[in-house]
Amino acid sequence: MAVTTRQELKEYALRALGAPVLEINVDDDQLEDRIDEALKYWHLYHHEGIEKFYLKQKIRYSRLSITTADAAAFSGAVSTPTGSATVTGEPNSDADEYTVVITGATGTFTAGQLLSSGATGAVLAATNVDGYAGPLLVGEHEKHYIDIPDYVWGVVRVLPFAGVNVSRSLFDLQYQLRLNDLYDLASTSIIYYKSVMSHLALLDLELNGKPMSRFNRLTGKLYIDTAWQSNLAPGDFVVIECYRALDPTQYTKVWDEYWLKHYVTALFKRQWAVNLKKFAGLQLPGGVTLDGPGMYAEAMNEIAILEEDLKTKSAPLEFFMG
Repeated sequence: MAVTTRQELKEYALRALGAPVLEINVDDDQLEDRIDEALKYWHLYHHEGIEKFYLKQKIRYSRLSITTADAAAFSGAVSTPTGSATVTGEPNSDADEYTVVITGATGTFTAGQLLSSGATGAVLAATNVDGYAGPLLVGEHEKHYIDIPDYVWGVVRVLPFAGVNVSRSLFDLQYQLRLNDLYDLASTSIIYYKSVMSHLALLDLELNGKPMSRFNRLTGKLYIDTAWQSNLAPGDFVVIECYRALDPTQYTKVWDEYWLKHYVTALFKRQWAVNLKKFAGLQLPGGVTLDGPGMYAEAMNEIAILEEDLKTKSAPLEFFMG
């Protein structure tokens, strides 16, 4: 029978340990903790625990959330009793009329304060446009990093920025090469085209370089080492090649994965043994003696074998930061 839910995985592992014939002396919270532990280990080392995908992030100005629908009335300098900023004049495509798009924010902005711009005023909201506490949400263009979701486990690279290292306009050199020299690939040698393109790629690498980035999964911040003011403008999109952990609630086949089922069973056995170790040598009615230490050693051996198999027999992945 296929396992398709977290509860079914739990029941499978308990049956593998002898339930309901035997009473498994493990609390349900302990079982849940062991499943979480197994999933994290599986995501970290199993080649099917994560998948490559491309994350798109828009570079945004900072924004202030207000309680009235008159954001378009604000212009120029805006201020509160403790902070000031400048309205960008850019259309706010990320939210609605309750959000004032700003730049150069200084000081503090607190919910309930009056945001004023000349004769225009509005009260700052309790949460920002992304739903977090406080009315101010600092944009990527000012903080110079991108917040990465928790489900991302590693970043491979940041793709070259559109408009900086990638150009396909009518006056672009590569466009003209294709237009004038490669009108008919069937009668034209591709050797010349390949040589020229390799030379252009080398020049691009030497003169422009590739986007350099730094990412740590525990901080959840992707720092892009570039000239933000000239290379990245608000409204641009950055495409990030990365790996994300598979969500078993979305991809239910995860629960039926062969290695994961056996690893969860071994963790359950170890937890059962830990609970029984304090009763080591205790003789039950009928002459049965509890052997918690023996069960613990057996479980640890099974766990070690499974972890070694995962690390040595799992398909390798390319290098990523995370």
